[in-house]
Amino acid sequence: MGGLELPNRYNVGADLLDRNLDAGRGDKVAIHSAGGDVSYRELFELSCGAARTLAELGVRREERVVIVAFDSPGWVAAFLGAIRHGAVPVPVNPLLQRSEDYDHYIEDSLARVVVVDGATEEKLKPAVERAAHKPQLLRAGQIAVEDAVDPAPTRPDDMAFWLYSSGSTGKPKAVVHLHHDIPYTCVTYAEQVLGITESDTTFSTTGLFHAYGFGNNLTFPYWVGASTVLHSGRHTPATVLETIEKRKPTLFFSAPTLYNAILNFDASHDRDLSSIRHCVAAAEALPAEVWRRWKDAYGLTILDGVGSTEMLHIYCSNRLDDVRPGSSGKPVPGYELKILDDEGKPAATGEAGDLYVKGDSALALYWAQHERSKRSILGDWFFTGDRYRVDADGFYWYEGRSDDMIKVSGLWASPVEIESILLEHPSVDESAVVGIEVEGFTRIKAFVIAKGGAGGDALAAELQEHCKSRLQRYQYPHVIEFVSELPKTVTGKIQRYKLRERETAPA
Repeated sequence: MGGLELPNRYNVGADLLDRNLDAGRGDKVAIHSAGGDVSYRELFELSCGAARTLAELGVRREERVVIVAFDSPGWVAAFLGAIRHGAVPVPVNPLLQRSEDYDHYIEDSLARVVVVDGATEEKLKPAVERAAHKPQLLRAGQIAVEDAVDPAPTRPDDMAFWLYSSGSTGKPKAVVHLHHDIPYTCVTYAEQVLGITESDTTFSTTGLFHAYGFGNNLTFPYWVGASTVLHSGRHTPATVLETIEKRKPTLFFSAPTLYNAILNFDASHDRDLSSIRHCVAAAEALPAEVWRRWKDAYGLTILDGVGSTEMLHIYCSNRLDDVRPGSSGKPVPGYELKILDDEGKPAATGEAGDLYVKGDSALALYWAQHERSKRSILGDWFFTGDRYRVDADGFYWYEGRSDDMIKVSGLWASPVEIESILLEHPSVDESAVVGIEVEGFTRIKAFVIAKGGAGGDALAAELQEHCKSRLQRYQYPHVIEFVSELPKTVTGKIQRYKLRERETAPA
């Protein structure tokens, strides 16, 4: 990739901070947080302190350090300090409910140390005690500063960190990334699509443990010397709007579900979002209706794109001067895409097929998942598991997951497309669509959250006619059930498999 030349000895944990000190940005704010501002020099010293602490705890090169904490300067220091030391940080979602939920991550990674904070320590103590290999517990807030620690002599192609997949089906898989993967996303998406500079301030509602939030609020800003806003805990429309007005970010990153929730929040249109120059959406498809409502409300364009944990960040995106609402845009420079049909041949323009992506930020492998790695990594290409179509203008349109697509009377129906149309109806807040079996035939079922708790047969019939008038006749939902909530991951993705499981469970 043009513009990316790394030395034979390269440590990305050191580079992301050292480059800012070398550029004279030591006194500049790296992180705005509730606990106070942290400069690049202070973050460097905290990161060196984490590296020193891990060394004193006996952590050796490429041994894993699980991080279960909310976004904070201590989280960042633990992550970058682990890489600086030559260890492999493994961020995990801090919002899991039970202590037992963490057993898989600790055992799978064989973590030597588990980093926690005040909000997660009590959950993790029993999990650490249950682990056969007895990792040590470390409080992020107890990391002392250190003037300087030499980085481990790692190489661009050495293992650097893991990120766990969202686990929408089965147990989460550890995605292994290398040192060079981070710079690659910075010189492709961050520089060439976002146009990020040191004058920017980023704010992401997706946490650092997730690939999307990790790029938005850590690697991208540190690459250019920008500032970030870290918010600890869950995001609500109220907290997001308050943070934007107080911190005045220039780049705002969120998921479509939260954009929609903000639009539906009372008095949200009176809030001041004038500091923002770019809004970005990822983690799920952004309905065109939400894009239009956001544009009408705030005059801001949302740049929707698609990325994945396996590719580290967004590899296909809309641009400010080249946008198609409802689409995922066009390939990011440095990435190639192809769509193959069920026979493995290139799909015709406008025809849906399986999406494959090529780019040098791709995962090295799934940890301890050899067969899964072989099925997904095909030479230079990664099989995304997403179904897409590309139009005559080169825009890519999401059609759902390969296992979410619904075949009705021999024809493919996209749950995402039906959900988007349902969302255009004024009585619908949210919807999720799955395929169900009715007397041996596949039929389409929609689960709908109606505004104001409305529902009933009359509204169901109205929604069916609404879909029939805007979609192919076979694509309308044959069954509609009104519900009060939908199952989702912590990043807002609808877990359609849970709805399918519910339909097939014994009465």
